[in-house]
Amino acid sequence: MEQTLIKADDYVTLWGIIVVWASASIYLEQRYSWAAKISGAIVALIGAIILSNTGIIPTASPVYDAVWTFIIPLAIPLLLFHVKIKRIWQESGRLLIIFLISSIGTVAGVIISFFLLKDHIPVLDKLGAMLSASYIGGGVNFAAMAAKFETPGEMVSAAVVADNLMMAIYFVVLMMVPAIGFFRRRFKTPHVDQVESGSIGVEGKTLAESFWKRKDISLKDIALSVGTAFLLVIVSFKVAEFLDSAIPSGDDVSFFINLVNGLFGDKYLMLTTLTFLVLAMFPRYFESINGSQEIGTFLIYLFFVVIGIPASIPLIIENAPLLLVFVFIIVVVNLTVSLTAGKLLKYDLEEILLASNANVGGPTTAAAMAIAKGWKDLIGPILVVGTLGYIIGNYVGTALGLWFSGFM
Repeated sequence: MEQTLIKADDYVTLWGIIVVWASASIYLEQRYSWAAKISGAIVALIGAIILSNTGIIPTASPVYDAVWTFIIPLAIPLLLFHVKIKRIWQESGRLLIIFLISSIGTVAGVIISFFLLKDHIPVLDKLGAMLSASYIGGGVNFAAMAAKFETPGEMVSAAVVADNLMMAIYFVVLMMVPAIGFFRRRFKTPHVDQVESGSIGVEGKTLAESFWKRKDISLKDIALSVGTAFLLVIVSFKVAEFLDSAIPSGDDVSFFINLVNGLFGDKYLMLTTLTFLVLAMFPRYFESINGSQEIGTFLIYLFFVVIGIPASIPLIIENAPLLLVFVFIIVVVNLTVSLTAGKLLKYDLEEILLASNANVGGPTTAAAMAIAKGWKDLIGPILVVGTLGYIIGNYVGTALGLWFSGFM
């Protein structure tokens, strides 16, 4: 049994550390430009790795299991509540098309990367499912796939380190592209031109502070957000449990039947699907609730802390370099497909870059980039379109994970 300053059964203290450090990470991201540049998620992760590798907190505890069991399922519907289904096409038709094409780039990149590296990286079928879902949706999809495929904690941590490092590098690259003459000569850049003409300014001290502006929220908003999310979790998990037992699976049935079981018997996919259905059926109800995205994002920060805790530094040094190659191939293929299709379909450079960003980093990083660059007309549409990735990411990740498992 590992010797640490705080014991695995000291539940109150461990919960406190997770919540306090997640809160501190959000504060640092919104207060200081250096933290905003590397993102609060990476701040949360690095802090957790330091705490566990210096013997302050244990690498395993029932508290961490509770985050996976309760917090992640609750965060998924909360982050979907603000999606306005009808507006996705009405206001964001152009961005939606290039976003979906960019998603195809992610899938192509994952497939190429998997077959190049499957003999060199452990459990790459599970990691491929996680990263394909993450590079279409975001961290919430990464969490759902990690839980669904029961990926070993130390490999999840190594993947997160590689993933976040690549996202940070990619974010910088995307920010630089509009200033490069090669791209400016080959693509239309109306939003860049507008900013350079001095007609638009950027508000806020950091990207995060500008994005997460204060809004009105009542006790009723909190009650409806959390209560509705819990209800969706209960119903969807029970339905998925029933379908999982009703639909056969295993080595003695066909790949198609296994795929059907994986899709309809999976509690995270059922949760995503059920949330999507109620959003379409009761749009006014969800539009009237404030704060669900904020609550869901805070819960995801708890997840970022927890996935950093079991990280073994030697294992990351051993595995992260190859995982970095894995995610590098994915983003290169994604950007190549996005730029090529965007050029052929005569998209603006800003639309292409934001669509790729929304795939790889999620809607919030894409919105943050739009805010940072001063492309204010694109902030709302990319946020709406990017949230579609939350919905389709789990389906893509599940399908690829089940397919890849046959090659491991």
